[in-house]
Amino acid sequence: MATDQPCYTVIFESSAEYPSAAELRTALEKGSDDVKLEALRKIVVSTINGNPQPSLMMPIIQFVMPSRNKQLKKLLHFYWEVCPKYDENGKLKQEMILVVNAIRNDLQHPNEYIRGATLRFLQKIANESELLEPLIPTCRACLEHRHSYVRKNAVFALFSIYREFENLIPDASELMSTFLAAESDSTCKRNAFIFLAHCDLPKAVDWVLSNHENIPTLDEGLQMSVIEVVRLDCKNDSTHRARYIRLIFELLNVSSHAVKYEAATTLTLLTQNPAAVKASASTLISLIIKESDNNVKLIVLDRLEALRAKHEHILDGLIMDVLQILGNSDMDVRRKAMNIVLSMTSSRNVEEVALFLKKQLLRTQEKAAEFDKASEYRQLLIQSIHVTAIKFSEVAASVVLALMEFLGDSTSSSSTSTALDVIAFIREVVDKFPHLRSGIFDRLVANLSDIKSGKVFRGVLWILGEFVGIQESYASASEAAEAIRQCVEGIRTCIGEIPIYVESAQEENATEEKTLVKEVGAGKPKLLADGTYATETAYTAAGSSGLRNEKSRPPLRTLILGGDFFTGTVLAVTLTKLVLRFDGLSSEQADSNTLRAQAMLIMTSIIRVGHAKSSPALGAPLVQIDEDSTERIMNCIQTLSELSGGAKVDTDDEEAIVKEIFLRDTKKAFQRMISAQEKRAAEKREAETSRKTSAVQVDDLLSFRQFSKKGADQELDYEEDLGRATGATDVREDFISNLSRISQLTGFSDPIYVETYVKMHGFDIMLDVLLVNQTANTLQNLCLDFATLGDLKIVERPSVYTIAPHGFQSIKATIKVSSTETGVIFGSILWEGPNMSEACVILNDIHIDIMDYIKPAYCNEAQFRSMWTEFEWENRVNVNSSVSDPREYLKHVMKSTNMSCLTPEGALSGDCDFLSANMYARSLFGEDALANLSIERTEAGTVTGHIRIRSKTQGIALSLGDRITMAQKDSKPLSA
Repeated sequence: MATDQPCYTVIFESSAEYPSAAELRTALEKGSDDVKLEALRKIVVSTINGNPQPSLMMPIIQFVMPSRNKQLKKLLHFYWEVCPKYDENGKLKQEMILVVNAIRNDLQHPNEYIRGATLRFLQKIANESELLEPLIPTCRACLEHRHSYVRKNAVFALFSIYREFENLIPDASELMSTFLAAESDSTCKRNAFIFLAHCDLPKAVDWVLSNHENIPTLDEGLQMSVIEVVRLDCKNDSTHRARYIRLIFELLNVSSHAVKYEAATTLTLLTQNPAAVKASASTLISLIIKESDNNVKLIVLDRLEALRAKHEHILDGLIMDVLQILGNSDMDVRRKAMNIVLSMTSSRNVEEVALFLKKQLLRTQEKAAEFDKASEYRQLLIQSIHVTAIKFSEVAASVVLALMEFLGDSTSSSSTSTALDVIAFIREVVDKFPHLRSGIFDRLVANLSDIKSGKVFRGVLWILGEFVGIQESYASASEAAEAIRQCVEGIRTCIGEIPIYVESAQEENATEEKTLVKEVGAGKPKLLADGTYATETAYTAAGSSGLRNEKSRPPLRTLILGGDFFTGTVLAVTLTKLVLRFDGLSSEQADSNTLRAQAMLIMTSIIRVGHAKSSPALGAPLVQIDEDSTERIMNCIQTLSELSGGAKVDTDDEEAIVKEIFLRDTKKAFQRMISAQEKRAAEKREAETSRKTSAVQVDDLLSFRQFSKKGADQELDYEEDLGRATGATDVREDFISNLSRISQLTGFSDPIYVETYVKMHGFDIMLDVLLVNQTANTLQNLCLDFATLGDLKIVERPSVYTIAPHGFQSIKATIKVSSTETGVIFGSILWEGPNMSEACVILNDIHIDIMDYIKPAYCNEAQFRSMWTEFEWENRVNVNSSVSDPREYLKHVMKSTNMSCLTPEGALSGDCDFLSANMYARSLFGEDALANLSIERTEAGTVTGHIRIRSKTQGIALSLGDRITMAQKDSKPLSA
């Protein structure tokens, strides 16, 4: 008999309602079937929880076993499964002889349900040889029963017995071969075939080869079993590999999705022929398109990605088929499919891919109602076109002009994000492909009047100011100067009449409004077609007039009058760059002075709007310009006013410095940003490559299978995966590192010394508790009781122990974690000492560190801002630290909270007393955590400011705030 007892689920039972053994005996003897059913259920639960009550076995045999109630018989099977069947000496109890006889009777019962249920019960006690041996002949007889339900359960019952004790069924292979030849039911044939494959693989192979032509028409379950036999036989060099390949090819065309998936996976393991790889990939793609479950789609997409990584250029011809997956409505499926498409794109198919993506982009604009999450899908398409065009320059010209149509769409935040993605794409195309600049600039200037968003305007103005007029992009200096002149004219058109604001404009607006109200009030009522009168109020007329004026106003003028002075600042810098560049290209001083005067007039008009004492536009709020914008625009005005234009020779050095700042330093900053992005992308690719490449030590043992199988994608069996799943390949933790996770729960002077080792394992917390009896007395009925605070749940029910004098006791407990929230585990120990006196010791609290569940993550700026707006929970933590360097404090916070910094390194570099940075992290439970750090260095050398933490749930925001607060209490630098 094995010493290890089987493990069952622990079921909660209330001790207050649990009846005594005598009451249960009475219920079994004199109760009705319903009473017996409830009593037996309580006995089963008690037995599972460790209280077997052996005195009740005989009453159960006497009063429950003879019953014909099917529910009682079913519950009785549960009881025979969990009850102790052996005595203290390891011998089978005498009562079990009666049980075996009753089981034999049930196996011969005329009711096929009772026979089948009893055969299923035998599969659960297949490790009890003394019970099973007298039942073998009856089980074999069930193979010939007329009902298929009995036969299929008989096969699996014999299979379960054979796996444990082969000697009980020595002729298993002959028995199953005979049964398989005569059987007609598909389920019975499948069960028998699986049995035959495990007891005699050559005979199973012979059956497959002899029924080769009929296998594609068989039942789905039997086809899956055939594929499994093919895998098992091909672990070694099989002579039937060619026939297996033809068989698997035929199984690719069956109707069952599960069979097609397994066949496609197995085919690439049998051969690396390009035709087989393409057939397997085509089958996977068709499964993704036809399958309705999005989870299945994602799984098959992962398999397709692994196949593409192994056979890169073989699958490039299937890229148009993969593009069909984008018709799915789920965004996760679309993203994963798009990643595969981008990795399969080459110079041979890039034009087809770009054309398809452009068509999809136009469809999302024309038929937005047909697309689920159209704006998000449009953003994904634009980003994909961006990557494709930068990688393959031949399609950049055809796609960049098509994407400019989305610059004017700013009706919502998602549309603005789409336009910003287009701006980022245009900016990179203009930087990398100079021959496309002139056409792009013409379209940008022409589309300026369609843009409504200030963010989009700022991006377009930066591109125009940075690249328009660069001589290397034009054939001559005169063409470059003419391009600058046209660009300034286009910007001037978007502003409208200059000056933008006149002091008497507000009075004129008020006079117009009074006149309009007067005219409307004096007007006669209108007669409608149905004979009724229609009247119009003065309020409505005035409002509609203001609305008409608002719509007729140029877009850039509307933004400036509405108080968007940041856009006005970018406009001033853009005009300054254009004028400085024009001054170096044009030989006509009059033209240069005219352009400079126009630019200075626009800048002074912006400042006049910012200093207005009354609202510059009808119905618009009064917004004063900020000091930073005023200073920046004034610097631009001063730069243009001091421009010599060749008249003063002594100021050439100063002008050269100014032109270097405006015309070259910003370009260098842009280049640093691009290089930082490319560096981050290269690090990400390198990390993915290093994860894929598994390092093998030089002294590792070599498996002979590595010599025989050199072309397979993976092993043909799942032994390695099974070993990894069961923890066989886990790296052992260092004992010294484990000591840091030990918590002392009681003092050394307490009667019981308790300490625990806390280990985080996935979503579980494992507590290994050590109890030491420090007294000379025996501690009886000792109970360790834990309780939790937070989203923690105790799994095990506490047991009762007895500890000898100066003895030790080890107790293990498991606690489930359901969210990233600071949890506390507390508890007590109760026991009976001398003279049955009760004693109690309160344990110290165990604080669970949430940092084990938070990992650094990365997202782009648009995603960060979207989540920041969406998340409702915010926790503000004041910063007051003795750390003198703001960047050093940022590093300490990142280390303490396991958050990654999203702000580029270039934005954090330099010597400054102010620092603002965004941080991001994700928990194992899929929770997002955002943080914004805004600090400054005081004159005393300390750092002050605040950290704002936002999350979708309250727990993670509060937990991270507590983590930072606790780390700040000490004057030492923050540490994990």
